[in-house]
Amino acid sequence: MLKAYKKKQKTKSKFYFNDLSKILELKPREAKKLVNKLVEDEILEYWSSGSTSMYGLKGTGKQAGAEHED
Repeated sequence: MLKAYKKKQKTKSKFYFNDLSKILELKPREAKKLVNKLVEDEILEYWSSGSTSMYGLKGTGKQAGAEHED
């Protein structure tokens, strides 16, 4: 699962749920269970701007550094 995700991650750091379920090649209900488990295990992280919700590998992407600054 992570191998397919990392292959696609070369172009993007975060994905919409629908895109993520296609990458995982799972039906939406099965993908939701897996994605929620990966978020719970802190492998993936949920990101929302208020109007957009996306998922990405924890600690990756342009905002990862800025979000962890104090």
